[in-house]
Amino acid sequence: MGALSVDYHIFPNGTAYVASIEISDKNSYEFADIGFLGENVAVNVGNVSLTGNCSPLCEFNWSKGWGRPSSITFLRGNYTVSYIAPLKDNTLQAEYDNQYNVSVNLPTELDVRNPLLTSINPAANVTRFADNTTVIQWTKIRAFEIRFYDQWREQLLYLFGNFWIVIAIVLLLPFLLMMKRSE
Repeated sequence: MGALSVDYHIFPNGTAYVASIEISDKNSYEFADIGFLGENVAVNVGNVSLTGNCSPLCEFNWSKGWGRPSSITFLRGNYTVSYIAPLKDNTLQAEYDNQYNVSVNLPTELDVRNPLLTSINPAANVTRFADNTTVIQWTKIRAFEIRFYDQWREQLLYLFGNFWIVIAIVLLLPFLLMMKRSE
């Protein structure tokens, strides 16, 4: 069997995403993120749906164990779980039990091309389209992390860089003039 697929669509303001995750031969799905020490941390999700060979929608039950992220349970089978979840610090990361083909879709307002402002796992295929949307894809991976930025952060980086260039010139100019006089 080939790798399953996951699609993430980041909202234009970068504060949330819509995820669609294929699962195979499962009877539950847990809504968790990776914590600072690699532990599972609960994710607040909304608009959860389960699709598969059910009509019109598949039924599921919510469950939450003490100290555990929330999860849904359903009849064993192959499904697609979709939900909306918040993002923090313009970073999206995930870890899977199986290998997945992952696709992250960024709107026109967000970017990943400047290496000073972004971080992307190796082996990513980054495609920028004519309408300024971006798709980042990985094939058969178990974990990924991506950090993206908006135009304001890029402008702030350039402003910061220009500020330090001016400071360097102001500090070096007297030294260079004194060296010129001593010759």
